[in-house]
Amino acid sequence: MKPSGMNNGANLSGKVALVTGAAKRLGRAVALRLAEEGSDVVVHHRSSQREAQDAAAEIEKLGRRAAAIGAELGNVAEIKRLFDEAGKHFGRLDILVNSAANFLPASMISTTEEVWDAALDTNLRAPFFCAQAAAPWLRRTRGVIINFADGGGLLGWPGYILHSVSKAGVIMLTKVLAKALAPEVRVNAIAPGTITMEGDRPEWEADFIKLAPLRRTGSPEDIADAVVYLIGAQFMTGQVLVLDGGRTL
Repeated sequence: MKPSGMNNGANLSGKVALVTGAAKRLGRAVALRLAEEGSDVVVHHRSSQREAQDAAAEIEKLGRRAAAIGAELGNVAEIKRLFDEAGKHFGRLDILVNSAANFLPASMISTTEEVWDAALDTNLRAPFFCAQAAAPWLRRTRGVIINFADGGGLLGWPGYILHSVSKAGVIMLTKVLAKALAPEVRVNAIAPGTITMEGDRPEWEADFIKLAPLRRTGSPEDIADAVVYLIGAQFMTGQVLVLDGGRTL
C-alpha cells in the first residue's frame, strides 16, 4: 500500500504549488505546467508584477486558482510574509519550487563583495529560508521541494565563479534538507545545462551544441517535465537530476 501524499503520475488536482521567480522564463514555464497538471499556483515575483499577474491570469484560464505575490527573497521577513500570504490564500501548500536565481558574471579578478552577496543571497540563502518557511505547511501535506541547481554547480565555470559556488551549495542544501525533513517531505533538485528560450542569443545555443553529446540545448518543456517527474517520484529524495544533454559526460 502506498503512503499518503503525492501520487505517481501527473495528476496534481487539489494540490497547491508555490514557484519562486515564476513571472518569467523557466519559473513561468514550470508554474503553467503545474497548473496544466491540476495544481493551484502561487506565482512569486520580485518586481515583475505585470508579468506575474499575466501568468496568474493564464493559470486561471486553465481552470485553476492562482495568486501573484511579490516578495524580496533577500529579506527573510519578506520570505515569511510570502508564505504567510500563500497560506492564507489557499490554506495549504504541497509543492515548493525554488527556481528564482541570478546568473552573474564574476571572475577571480572581477568579483566584488557586492557581487558575492548578490549571487549567494539569491541562489543559496533564499532557497534555504524559503524551505524553512514552507516546511510546516509541507509536513502536513507530505509535500515536496524541488530546488534549481545548475551545470555550473557540477563543472565549475571560472567566468561565473559565484554562480558555480552558489549552485554547488544548492546541491548540498538539497541533500541536507532531504535528511532534515524526512520522512514527511521529499527534497530533490534539477541541474539544467543550457536551456534556450525565445529571444536568447543564438551563440549560446551554438556553443552548447558543441559540448553536449545530444547536440541540442534544452527547452522549458524539458525542465517542466523533470519537475513533474520529481513531484511524483515518491521513492526519491536528496537527489540531483542532471538535464544537460550529456555535457557532464
